Amino acid sequence: MSHGSAPLSGNENPTRREQILAAAAELFAKHGFHGVGIDDIGAAVGISGPALYRHFRSKDAMLGEMLTSISEYLLEGGRRRIERAGDADEILAGLVRFHVDFALQQPALITVQERNLANLTDADRRQVRALQRRYVEVWVSVLRAAVPQLDEPHARSAAHAVFGLINSTPYNRHLPDDELAELLTRLALGALYAAK
Repeated sequence: MSHGSAPLSGNENPTRREQILAAAAELFAKHGFHGVGIDDIGAAVGISGPALYRHFRSKDAMLGEMLTSISEYLLEGGRRRIERAGDADEILAGLVRFHVDFALQQPALITVQERNLANLTDADRRQVRALQRRYVEVWVSVLRAAVPQLDEPHARSAAHAVFGLINSTPYNRHLPDDELAELLTRLALGALYAAK
């Protein structure tokens, strides 16, 4: 997946809906949710603003699907890492690299998620928060297996701190992606093992 691809699609030929979400993510990241109109999003994908309503009922619905899909993608990916064979250290390294890859591939989504939870409808915000909590618990379980002396509060705090480190990628593009991925992975793992 390259920069500017449809959010989380992984498709070489994204659907119109995925193209709209990708364009909206870029615009929301650059101008803020309230600084972007339906016409702006339509223009970015070559259709009229009103034509977007064939795909999404509102800009709020677009944001809700975008942030819910991020949270679902991370939770599903995290669970897949747990199911892989390997010892606790290998699984933790895989989980870190998975999140690093996501952050590097989708900087606009990271920015939108960081800035726009408050703009979600109550129902969407509850769903996103519930998915995020479950993703954190994946990290807590993996981290406690790798670093058994960590209690749950310390493991949870360490996970959140590492999310902050990794999710700095929209503001940290001083290295090529492959080098930055290696650096972030080393820093994140170093921080997690230092939490004991």
